[in-house]
Amino acid sequence: MIYLRSLLVSLLLGLLLAGCSERDRPLDSPVTLQGDIFGTFYQVSIADPLTQGEANALEEGLLAELEAVDAAMSTWRDDSELMAFNRAPLGKWQPLSDHLIEVLAIGQSVAEASGGAFDMTIGDLVNLWSFGPEARPREVPDDAVLAERLAEVGPDSLEVDAEARQARRLRDVFVDLSGVAKGHATDRVAAYLDRQGLEHYLVNLGGEIKVSGHRDGESAPWRIGIEVPRDGRPEARHVLALESIAVATSGDYRNYFEEDGQRYSHTLDPRTGRPIEHRLASATVVHPSDAWADAWATALLVLGEEAGMALARERGLAVLMLVRQGEGWISLASPALAARFGRATLEELGVTVVEGSAAGMADAPARPLE
Repeated sequence: MIYLRSLLVSLLLGLLLAGCSERDRPLDSPVTLQGDIFGTFYQVSIADPLTQGEANALEEGLLAELEAVDAAMSTWRDDSELMAFNRAPLGKWQPLSDHLIEVLAIGQSVAEASGGAFDMTIGDLVNLWSFGPEARPREVPDDAVLAERLAEVGPDSLEVDAEARQARRLRDVFVDLSGVAKGHATDRVAAYLDRQGLEHYLVNLGGEIKVSGHRDGESAPWRIGIEVPRDGRPEARHVLALESIAVATSGDYRNYFEEDGQRYSHTLDPRTGRPIEHRLASATVVHPSDAWADAWATALLVLGEEAGMALARERGLAVLMLVRQGEGWISLASPALAARFGRATLEELGVTVVEGSAAGMADAPARPLE
């Protein structure tokens, strides 16, 4: 009996030591944490030295951050804070969490600056076009129903008091944060990694990106590729070297449907209630905050290449646009993007810097969609 007890103690001690050894095992850099969230993917690459136990704890923590965003801002779950706000009585101020107020304030600021090209109150229109949680059949809405819903929407139907941490709906609108919440979630994960003392990481949340430090933990910058406007399969071009910055892209080629030979993008123009119809295929914004980059990218895509680039120049935004031209596309950059990455670098990538009006766009060389 004594022998059996000793053997059992030895086995338990061995298992305990093996577990400790596994948690303490150093991992090769960079460490990649990845999975599915929000109907898309997350991928976090960390170049700081990590053990297996530290990596496990970090993934648990970042998932908690993402779950908090989902609980606050999802329109796909009925128990979210945002859905409670959408059910609240009209005209009555509602106290909201700091993070939800922050996102609403960002959205309202971009809505005002873009003349309503970005608008968080278009949730009912998104649902009508079957791009939202109502999941209706994908068909063109009836004109009368579209006009009825369009009459309600607009940034003036929502008031946000950031200082008092409250907001209210003035008309019966459905607030949808899909144009900014994913960027906010990317910022949240990056802020969490900062609090853990990490210096070198890349956060990619469904294409919304934020980086810090270097990919080798020393001097090599993180590198990302901007997708070309190709239907069916993503293909990265225009590789940019990034250090401590965020990048968001809004494109019309990822989600759409066709009816009677007409293609309808998932990106709606809040001013018309209809999918955008112009040559601009994507707008990429480089900004310190991914939430701001996300909202601005959506607004610029709605505005189109001329009005969008004019606003980018006016606001000093670092923007890369891919514009359809015949069977190919042209690549355009704002002066602020050239200031960040260098004109020589952009020229090597075949990107034209737009200094003035649309004249510079017409002169840009087209590239074929091979």
